[in-house]
Amino acid sequence: MAAENQFVLTLSCRDTKGIVFAVSGLLYQAGCNIIDSQQFGDLDGDDATGLFFMRVHFEAPAQLADVQTLDRLFAHTREQHQMDVRFHAVSRRPRLLLMVSQHGHCLNDLLFRWKSGQLPVEIPAIVSNHSTFAGLADSYGIPFVHLPLVGGSSAETKRAQEREVEAIIDRERIDLVVLARYMQILSPEFCEVLRGRAINIHHSFLPSFKGARPYFQAHARGVKLIGATAHYVTADLDEGPIIEQDVERVDHTLSAEDFTAVGRDIECRVLARAVRWHVERRVLLNGHKSVVFR
Repeated sequence: MAAENQFVLTLSCRDTKGIVFAVSGLLYQAGCNIIDSQQFGDLDGDDATGLFFMRVHFEAPAQLADVQTLDRLFAHTREQHQMDVRFHAVSRRPRLLLMVSQHGHCLNDLLFRWKSGQLPVEIPAIVSNHSTFAGLADSYGIPFVHLPLVGGSSAETKRAQEREVEAIIDRERIDLVVLARYMQILSPEFCEVLRGRAINIHHSFLPSFKGARPYFQAHARGVKLIGATAHYVTADLDEGPIIEQDVERVDHTLSAEDFTAVGRDIECRVLARAVRWHVERRVLLNGHKSVVFR
């Protein structure tokens, strides 16, 4: 099946009858072949948003095989149901900007997955506030941009550095920013620029063990489960919509260093899943939550 003619449609709108029929019927009438379709209505519970979400992977005939044509095809249906509809060409690889500080496990894992063909993306650049992983970036043939921030930098200095990152995002046409253990708090302005297109990873001890050496803090308290959380970046620190989480059991026989090793392994797995699901257009924002079609 030719990837050049394959697309993913994602949509959200108020939940009502007939949406699946309208979408699938229009695709059928246009000569498209639906490969996979998933939907979810958020209707139950006090926190329900009342929204309907849908992801359709389909193959289009040659005369319709571009995003602009498909978008025009859905103009009436979009207006009728007040939909947020987006089309994504499967053949187009999303462009990622990776950001890292001084812990390189997630960066190295993502680079390996990309190089080995497990992660179908392009990585035009790696940005860091330290020079630690310049050699790693060079070994993969990816430009490394060092934008230093010294301890205690003012808000103005940090914002100036963020604007340099924004310039890279614009110049390289970046689709997704991945904070692969980038240990800087982003300004509200930068978070707004990155709304819905930046993913962060951290341990799942929050809010219990904040700050430096959280795995050592957890070891000292006899923690029995270690986890990690990947979420979208918002101005509310580490409280953005969650994409993926995982845990692993630990016990008293493990050292604090063992805790750290287990935690870093989970962080790599969780971040890789979150990034993959995002680039495959499987994640749709639902207020403070997310819908993930696996």
